[in-house]
Amino acid sequence: MLDKAAQTLLRPVMVRAARVLCRLGVTADALSWTGFVLGMGAAVTIGTGQFLVGLALLLASRLMDGLDGAVARATQPTDRGGFLDITLDFVFYASIPLAFAVADPDANALAAAVLLASFIGTGSSFLAFAIVAEKRQLQSLAFPDKSFYFLGGLTEATETLAAFVAMCLWPQWFAEIAYGFAALCVITTALRIGWGYAAFR
Repeated sequence: MLDKAAQTLLRPVMVRAARVLCRLGVTADALSWTGFVLGMGAAVTIGTGQFLVGLALLLASRLMDGLDGAVARATQPTDRGGFLDITLDFVFYASIPLAFAVADPDANALAAAVLLASFIGTGSSFLAFAIVAEKRQLQSLAFPDKSFYFLGGLTEATETLAAFVAMCLWPQWFAEIAYGFAALCVITTALRIGWGYAAFR
């Protein structure tokens, strides 16, 4: 829901940073892998109860995730890069709830499982829509620079990041945040199913 506004706000900074990175010879794929490694580091530190360190690594990871797209657009976007970016993102998103379950299984395991199940709904509806949209040669007006059709909803990347930040700042409230965000993910999945059912007649 907030991704388009966030990208519009950050685009000038990202474009300038991308130009510097391009001059240094940094590739989009390298940034994708760097972001993934930082994200896995965030998961490991959260799993060991170092929530603020995990938060710092998490934010650094998402910065790399934003920069890889900016660098790709400043050079030559590739299908391989788009595939790598979305695949590593999904693994990262799954790792954070799992990390909180590891940190405190008794308090967090069930809520983490519910949240991960809701991620299956948002992820599968997102990718399924993109596959059919590509087949029908549909273009996203909201995100025209993406490698494939990006379908919005209540729980996009910006909202997911906000939820993860809240979990790291207030880990004692993980379960409540996770259940609340899972409910929003269920709504997003239902909306996407409706949109897809109506669009692909």
